[in-house]
This record gives sequence, C-alpha cells and structure tokens, in this order.
Amino acid sequence: MADSGGGGCCFPRLPDDALFLGLDCSTQSLKATVLDAGLGVVATDSIHFDSDLPHYGTHGGVRRDPAERGRIVSPPLMWAEALDLLLARLRPRADLRRVAAVSGSAQQHGSVYWARGAGAALAALDPAGSLATQLAGAFAAPESPVWMDSSSAAQCREVEAAMGGPLRLAALTGCRAHERCTGPQIRKMHQTRPRVYDATERVSLVSSFMASLLVGGYACIDETDGAGMNIMDIATRQLRDDALQATAPNLEERIGKLSTAHAVAGKISPYFVQRFQFASSCLVIQWSGDNPNSLAGLTLSNPGDLAISLGTSDTVFGVTDSPEPTLEGNIFPNPVDPKTYMVLLCYKNGSLTREDLRNRYAERSWDMFNRLLEETAPFNGGKLGFYYKEHEILPPLPVGFHRYVVKNLTSGSLDEMVEEEVDEFDPPSEVRAIIEGQFLSMRGHAEQCGLPVPPKRIIATGGASSNPTILKIMASIFGCPVYTSQRSDSASLGAALRAAHGWLCNQQDEFVPFSSVYSERIDRTSLSMKLAVPFGECEGDIELLNNYTLLVRKRMEIEQKLIERFGQQELSGF
Repeated sequence: MADSGGGGCCFPRLPDDALFLGLDCSTQSLKATVLDAGLGVVATDSIHFDSDLPHYGTHGGVRRDPAERGRIVSPPLMWAEALDLLLARLRPRADLRRVAAVSGSAQQHGSVYWARGAGAALAALDPAGSLATQLAGAFAAPESPVWMDSSSAAQCREVEAAMGGPLRLAALTGCRAHERCTGPQIRKMHQTRPRVYDATERVSLVSSFMASLLVGGYACIDETDGAGMNIMDIATRQLRDDALQATAPNLEERIGKLSTAHAVAGKISPYFVQRFQFASSCLVIQWSGDNPNSLAGLTLSNPGDLAISLGTSDTVFGVTDSPEPTLEGNIFPNPVDPKTYMVLLCYKNGSLTREDLRNRYAERSWDMFNRLLEETAPFNGGKLGFYYKEHEILPPLPVGFHRYVVKNLTSGSLDEMVEEEVDEFDPPSEVRAIIEGQFLSMRGHAEQCGLPVPPKRIIATGGASSNPTILKIMASIFGCPVYTSQRSDSASLGAALRAAHGWLCNQQDEFVPFSSVYSERIDRTSLSMKLAVPFGECEGDIELLNNYTLLVRKRMEIEQKLIERFGQQELSGF
C-alpha cells in the first residue's frame, strides 16, 4: 500500500483503493460525502426532507405542534427512509464495495425513543424490505424532540435546581440546562408522557440513532455529542449519577455506555451489505454531532482560530485546552483530540431568519438583498435590530423583532450613546441590521465566553459563507481575515475524515493524531482554505474595528435590557 495517509512511518496507511463515507443528518437534509485515500471528493449527494420525503409533512425538516407552544419535533422514521434513499442515489456514483469505513454527523440534542423489542428488530432487518417499513413500529414515540424545541423550560429549571444551580451544572456537564438539551427533554417525556418513557427500551441521540441503523443494533452515544445532554461529567466523560437522578428514573439503562468519538461502533449490518453491496468488513465509526464534525471538517486545531457556521442555526466555535464553563456557551470534548475541548455558541435564529428578512424586504431575492446591503454604510446609521423568528437560545429571548436607533454613535463614549426604540426601518437598513446584528451578538458573546477576539482568523462555513458581502461585514466586526473552505458541507466532510481517522486508529489499536490523516497534503485536497476577505490592509480597517467594538458593547447593553424585560416570559416557557 502507498503512503496515502501521510503522517510518517509510525502510523498505518490508508489503502490506495479505499473510500471513506461521511453522512450528515442535519435539520433539513441528509448529505453524503465520499472521499478517496488521497482525500479527494469522489461523490456527494443529499436528500432534502421536505421535498424528497413530503409525506412526512415537515417544513424546514421539522413539525411544529399547534397544541403546545415551542414543541418542535421530527419523525425518526423519516431519517431512516432518507438513509435508504440516499444510499440508493449514491450507489451508481461511488463503488460502495470499496468503502472501508463510514461515520456520520447529526443535529445535536435530539432524542429518539426506541420501543421495547426495537434492538431485536434492528438485528433482524431484511434487505428485501425498506428501513421505513420494517421499523415503523420500533419507536415508543413516533416523533423526536429536536434542538429547536423550546417547550422544556420548566424541566430545565428543575434540573438546574437539583444540581446546585445553572453555573454548577455548567461546570459539571459543560453547559447550563437549555431547552434544547437532551436531559431536560427526557425529563419532560417522563413527566408528561410517562407511558412513552416506560415503554422506551433505549434513548438515542440523532447521531447514535443513525449509527444504530448502520450497525444493526444499539450504538453507543459518543462522548462529544453526549456532552449536550446535561448528564455527562465533562471532566471524567462518564455519566453522572446525580444528573441521571435529577433527570428521570432508570435512565442509565436506557442511555447505555458512552464511547470515544474515534472508536468503532461495529461492522456494517448485513442489511447494507446485501442491499447496497457494502463490504462486510466495512467499519462504522462512532457518529457525533454536526458542530463537532464541522470542527473536524475544517481541521480547526489552533486556539487562536474561530469557526463560524452560518446554517439553520448559526454557531461560533473554537478549540481550547483549558475550558471555563459559563452560562452562555457549551463545552464538548474535541472529537479528534482527547486532550482538548471545543467551545461552542449556538444561535437558533440563523439562515431561516435571514431568509425571512430577505422575503420581507428584498423581494425574496438574494441578489436584491446584497444590493440593499451594499447600499448602506457600516454601523447602519446607528440602527440596531434584534430579530427572533424563533425563541432564541443566546440570548434567551422570546419570538419578536426589536429595533433601535442609537444616537451619538461616533461620540467615542458608551455613556453618550443613547438608544431609542422604533417600529421599523427602511428596507436597506433592515437588511444591514439583521447581518450586522447577528455578528455583533456573536462577537459580544464570544468575548464573554473566553474565545479569542479578535481571533487570528475566522473560517466561515455553511450556506451563507458563499456570500462575499456578508463575509466582508464579518471581517470588519471581528477584526480579522476570513477564510472559507472549498466545500460548504463541512459536517459531512468532517464525518468522512473521521471515518478515515477511526479506521487508522482501529488499525493501530490506539489513538493516532487526527493530522495523520491529512498532514503535508492539506493544500492539495478538499480541505484547503481560501482567503475570502483580508483585514488590516486598508487604511480605515482599524478605525472601523474600534467603532464596531463600541457598538458591540452597546448592543450587549440593550440585549441585557431585553432579557430583563422579557425574562419572565422566558422562564415560563412562553
């Protein structure tokens, strides 16, 4: 075998003819990326839940419960049917017999409730039938609460109280109890639908659910995605007895054991060997969350770097070896480096909110949106917008739009900057307000969470990372150059890389550095980064940054006033 894996003679090599499959089960779609041993992209494909599987009745990949405000769910059977459909589409374009390992990425926090007997059903799948047909009766709950759900506020407060308060819970488990977190969602299921909970044989995250389909049995939850449950000790990476007891009875037996992210979940199920011609030796590497997989796909490893993912949710994340839990961010074990951690900020109002503003003020056209954005000057004449189409996580605020005009913007003094609330802006100002506002908030909260500001660089990913006008504003507000990946689907790419990494670790029978997958070849592969927006080369860049720094402080001040004004609504779950 040639030295396709790089990294020197002390590490095993990727076989020349091997392929590595990465899947990403996100909120709105299931995507695939196939890499060869040289990390070249062989094939990609995707299933869009709304359009390809319309019989599930989802909008944006989810269902909103009209009878319970804030309850947002997805049917796990839809994800299973999407897997069959995606592999059928992929098979003519990639020789699945050559896939040495597969791994995956999934939206974080969502919980799947397997019915008693489902484990046996997984082990007995018939390749002549579909997953959807054979697993139709495998769920104690036919719908899974997902990360967008905001109906568990009461359970969040109960868990925090039982664990000594929100900050202590964050210090122990990596974050305070957010409505999206799996633990409070499980507690709500136990309290409000006890028959469902009692009938549940296993609780999976979306990531371990998808891995379970592939191995034909219950796959472990990996430690990285497991950190989003509020029941795992972030230091020991084991389930905490006190957190389990604060969540629901007999929960440990339903969760099962945790696993490292680079471990083998099992060999691929005979169902996929016979139905899609995978090799029986194909390894399934533990699945993990979409944000951790994006970190892998962007090969983010330097503590001075930040990544910003602009997707259904917007996220800001970086790497640290000395995490400091706060009430704002999330801390996860790094999925590709057991010695470090990933710090994550998550915003629910991402691309769907940007699209809503585009539809309202830019004639439903991104071209018009960009023209309006370019018509307005930096700082937007002091116009600040707070746009929450969904109940926001960061800051914790209910649905609503809030607009302010800040006077004395160029005074250089926060004390002299006075805001006045208004009903609306003109369309160009609305467009700039949503983009500037989102990045001002990201910077303010990144600073409070201990992430580096200004960073050495930002790596932007997600759908909006292809928009140079938006990236220019990002660079100005954060005060650093912005790079983009060759590929916007960093989560499925990261999953494919993790499949290769897990294969190497299994060959070596121990952890090997993630860089051994791509070292010395990164600029010649799909992993290379492109400078999209420089910073510091223009005469006015530093002055622009200084003025934005003051505007960040003003926005955070107004944000705190909004929290105080609407805080009671947030605590009551609206």
